[in-house]
Amino acid sequence: MNRYLVGGAHSVLALMALAGLNGCMVGPDYERPQVEANAQFKGAQTLDGRIARPSSVAFDRWWQGFGDPVLDHLVDTALVQNLTLEQTIARSAQAEAVAQGARAELFPTGQASVNVARARQSLEDPVVATQNAVLPGFDRTGNLYGAGVSSLWEIDLSGGLRRGSHAALAEYEAAQADVAAARLRVTASVVDNYLLIRLLQARLGVAQEQVNTQGDIERLVEALTARGLAPDQELQQAKSELALTRATVPVLETRLTAARNSLDVLLGRQPGTLEAALDKPKPIPSAPSIEAAGGTTALLRRRPDLMVAERRLAASNERIGQAIAEYYPKVSLSALIGTTTTQASNLFSGDAGQAMGALGLRWRLFDFGRVDAQVKAAKGSYRERLAGYRQSVLEASAEVEDAISALVNGEVQEKLLANGEASRKHARDAVLASYQQGNSSYIELLETQSRLQLIQAQRLDATYAASSSAVALYKALGGGWDEPTAVE
Repeated sequence: MNRYLVGGAHSVLALMALAGLNGCMVGPDYERPQVEANAQFKGAQTLDGRIARPSSVAFDRWWQGFGDPVLDHLVDTALVQNLTLEQTIARSAQAEAVAQGARAELFPTGQASVNVARARQSLEDPVVATQNAVLPGFDRTGNLYGAGVSSLWEIDLSGGLRRGSHAALAEYEAAQADVAAARLRVTASVVDNYLLIRLLQARLGVAQEQVNTQGDIERLVEALTARGLAPDQELQQAKSELALTRATVPVLETRLTAARNSLDVLLGRQPGTLEAALDKPKPIPSAPSIEAAGGTTALLRRRPDLMVAERRLAASNERIGQAIAEYYPKVSLSALIGTTTTQASNLFSGDAGQAMGALGLRWRLFDFGRVDAQVKAAKGSYRERLAGYRQSVLEASAEVEDAISALVNGEVQEKLLANGEASRKHARDAVLASYQQGNSSYIELLETQSRLQLIQAQRLDATYAASSSAVALYKALGGGWDEPTAVE
């Protein structure tokens, strides 16, 4: 093997490695965009003024603040079994593999090869025929043995490969944040479905109570009619109202079945799975105290979906440099060290050795604007993602403000409706007693009963809405997730 050739290859390799390490990266360096940030949310003070039980649970386990063991079990099950979350985790693993592959592009590739060939030459070939004629004992069958190690390295002079690696890493970080966002979405959906189930169970309980009350009224009217103290028209009206009240039960049962099936899907199990803990009705759990400190600045660290948008923005910025790098020449270095012989015993002899080193240059002199188009597209993608990121920040802040308002006002509405329900129940009982004595009309009784039914449903809906608003607020605040340290 020629030592000068090998030494020259080593020298070229060292020079190109130095050039690759010190080479610049074309394109803009990424800086996280500045967004308008409020020190505090407008509704933070109102939120602090809520009268609610204090919560000592960690913010990343916020659902435990509702104080419902059944809910805690359901959320923990969903975080293990939910199939949407599993898909997101799988996508994160794919993004990690892509990032690893992009980083590997910065380093040389090498391969080893060994080959053995046996060939029988044609005597019709003029060269072979001549050799056969002049060489006694010519053997037209021969063997060829070879072994070697080769390497190829594209030197990243313009930084295009490094930009691509940085972009892939940013996409992986976005995928990690997307896993956190998926966990938050799944958790919020489970809690909201659970609250809905408890609402519908409570509505069914009230509906059954209304059926019983309306049945009592119908029997009372029937007795009065039999004694001639009430017209037959009132009896028919009472029967009609009882039927209408009963008709609300199947509707609520259908909604309850759908809610439980949705919960089963969130838990990654077959819809219709029996859950004894859900069969027994329980009150709708109310939200504990919630803190929304830090304003938009804290939101940028807490909201995983905002981190997804920001990391994809960073990846888009790196793609600009990757596209610009196509303007510059591509330099590659290849080397081969091996042996070739017709005799297996000579495979590693000095005479069989061979070596090769090559320096390649590839440059797109003209391509009719293809690189220009790629750069323009990359810059356009960045501007699109930048606007999308800023829009997401505004929408996230609005979601927090909306959820605070809905929670605080919902709880006020719930208390007012609870007071109104108590008053209407007293009024209905008074009118019922008066009707039994013949001092009130059936129309008055019907009206007070209908108003009571309406406000009972409204009160339960308000209770659910307030708790659901708390879920929306936890979700809007990021659910306790915090921005991880960026990987360099």
